Amino acid sequence: MRTRFELADVINRFGAGLATKTILTPLQTRVLGKIAACRTAILGGHEEVCENCGTVRYSYNSCGDRHCPKCQASKQAFWIDDLIQNTLPVKHYHIVFTVPHQLNAVCLHNQSMYYNLLFASVWNTLRSFGYSHFGVESGTVAVLHTWGQNLSLHPHIHCIVPAAGYTLNGRWKNIGHSGKYLYPIHQLSSAFKAKFLDSLKRALRKQNELSLVNDKVQQAYKTKWVVHCEPSLAGAKHVIKYLGQYTHRVAITNQRILNIADDKVTFVAKDYRDRAVKKPVTLDGTEFLRRFTLHILPRRFVKIRRFGIYNHTIKRNLALQFTVEEKPDIDEIIKKQLPPETNLQRFERLTGFNPCLCPVCITGRMVTVRELPRIRSPDRSFLKQPLTEA
Repeated sequence: MRTRFELADVINRFGAGLATKTILTPLQTRVLGKIAACRTAILGGHEEVCENCGTVRYSYNSCGDRHCPKCQASKQAFWIDDLIQNTLPVKHYHIVFTVPHQLNAVCLHNQSMYYNLLFASVWNTLRSFGYSHFGVESGTVAVLHTWGQNLSLHPHIHCIVPAAGYTLNGRWKNIGHSGKYLYPIHQLSSAFKAKFLDSLKRALRKQNELSLVNDKVQQAYKTKWVVHCEPSLAGAKHVIKYLGQYTHRVAITNQRILNIADDKVTFVAKDYRDRAVKKPVTLDGTEFLRRFTLHILPRRFVKIRRFGIYNHTIKRNLALQFTVEEKPDIDEIIKKQLPPETNLQRFERLTGFNPCLCPVCITGRMVTVRELPRIRSPDRSFLKQPLTEA
């Protein structure tokens, strides 16, 4: 359902102002243009009629951009479902690796390099601790987030880590039974800090750019780093559903935007300094958009990655060895005998919503009777004529 205020409204109103105050990259301009045009007549669409009551509905095409808050619902639902179906039946830990704000300038200097090093350092840390503490090759599903609740730049990686792995001789071994946490948090923080800063300095030195940001790197060495680890939960399903809320979300959802008025944007944000209480935050419209553009990822950048036993290749080989001694599940046997679901059927099963049903009579189905062509090119249109408030 359409919310009263959307990110597209913010772009239409303040996009031109942002372009006059800052230099937008071609990628940022293209992304903002797509979001502004999403599900509008600009992208074309189709006319639908209910075969039961005759209700007419005009549906416009989606932009499909991964930064758009209106285009990720189905992908998010499918990702959660796929990961639950392919997750090992063991306990899992939720570990979050954060980087201090002193390095934000380095991140903005070269985002692709910075985020790739972040992923590599996280996995190298987890992998080394798996071998040193339990003698196993473990794994993780890692998801990059770049934002804080107030849209500020705050790169961090969420990890789903199984409490199991396989030893050097290929035997399966469950780990993490004795303690509340999988690994000692302070040791994990120190090791991650050392690995990331060392790899960052090497990369910057190789590109002859270390002198430009060396003061920021030195400040990061003096800062205490924090790795957050939650206790083991009953099953992987709970962790995946929690993390799945954020995998296909970028910076903000339309539901969090409360108001757009007087050149200001008001949105709701959790205040973690006050027990995560939700509070309204108001920013200038151009500042709101500037912060949003900080989280537009480099083209083709992969922000969800699998390592170790959750790497697709290793997972396939492991599936041949790993068996669970359980009685046959009759529901699963029946499910395997049924014909495969279509994307529409799967979406309805996961969300309980069927977009093909008539919104008026509920029972009728909407049938496409006419295609609606694009009315104009959406490129940079939001920069030319910002919309005024109705």
